[in-house]
Amino acid sequence: MRRALLRTALVSIACLAGFVVHAANGRFVHPLDRAENRTFAMYGSLPGCDDPAVLSEVTSRFNARENTYWGPLQALSYDRIGQIGYRSWGADFIPRRFCSGRVLLNDGKFRRVDYSVRENLGLFGLTWNVNWCVSGLDRLRTYAPDCKMARP
Repeated sequence: MRRALLRTALVSIACLAGFVVHAANGRFVHPLDRAENRTFAMYGSLPGCDDPAVLSEVTSRFNARENTYWGPLQALSYDRIGQIGYRSWGADFIPRRFCSGRVLLNDGKFRRVDYSVRENLGLFGLTWNVNWCVSGLDRLRTYAPDCKMARP
């Protein structure tokens, strides 16, 4: 019992003495810092619309969804990618970069794709995430009408 109490006390003292925790943007923060006093230089820093990691995420998620639920369509390549909005709803909201372009599917057709890169909405809030919609293939009407709700 004494050993367990001593170990708990030592761990508590060590935490208060200056161990640091890793923040989402790679900056180290003391655990006793108040959240409102923290400033993160990386806040609002999102990858671009044509970033290979972003397009790869859209491709892999689209292909997985199509393969699992709907059929043989697969995304092959993108063109005319451009940003249509950045923080369109104001600085007080979660930073989002809105993008639009065309995706070539394996049926030989180009379709409009609208997507947004969103900060801190990835796994455990540690990274960015992508929200996307391909025009004409929003079968559950999640972003109806015609992917309008995926745009700013």
